[in-house]
Amino acid sequence: MIGAILALLFGPALWVRWAIWSNSANVPELPGTGGELAMHLLQRFDIGDVTVEACAPRGDHYDPVAKAVRLSPTVFAGKSLAAVAIAAHEVGHAIQHARGDASLALRSKLAPSVDRLAKISVLAIGIAPLAGLLFRHPVPFSFIAGLGLLGMIARVALHLVTLPIEVDASFNKALPILISGDYISAEQVPAVKQVLRSAAFTYVAAALADVLNLARWAAILLRR
Repeated sequence: MIGAILALLFGPALWVRWAIWSNSANVPELPGTGGELAMHLLQRFDIGDVTVEACAPRGDHYDPVAKAVRLSPTVFAGKSLAAVAIAAHEVGHAIQHARGDASLALRSKLAPSVDRLAKISVLAIGIAPLAGLLFRHPVPFSFIAGLGLLGMIARVALHLVTLPIEVDASFNKALPILISGDYISAEQVPAVKQVLRSAAFTYVAAALADVLNLARWAAILLRR
């Protein structure tokens, strides 16, 4: 049981890292770096109000508020299959935004509230055991722990909204663009698919961790 839980917690994240690492070698025949590809694609799709930045402390992502494709230095300056796949994936989000994708708009509206609620839930879960010891009654503990569970449920719900957006950015945007534009060869397609799959799977890994955490605390609460 412990092995299965550890595999669910760390297996997806380790696979994502391996998929990106295994395709991070320099490929001289690629027409440009990840950053150059991102800027080129934004021009190609007439998205002139989005910038490309070579700084991503939160990891590679598209910021719909600032309208910026933010890439890590290795992706921005990298000339690898991983770099161009990740850059195309993030531009895929910019394309979604430019086309008024309803799911992306919903996620952008929900994310700030869910982040605030998640912070409150962490505090509530930390306080819940102390409340149980202090009041020696199940009601205060249950109320505070329930508030903590609410934040976890909100995070899981946000993951469910996010995953289709990520899959669309990878396989309905980035991959067709890279293939139809001859940015990659036919032999490179499987490797790029692997990287794009890992980009979407990042959120599966995060969702699994949140689901397991939610189940753990729900079991604790029910035992009370």
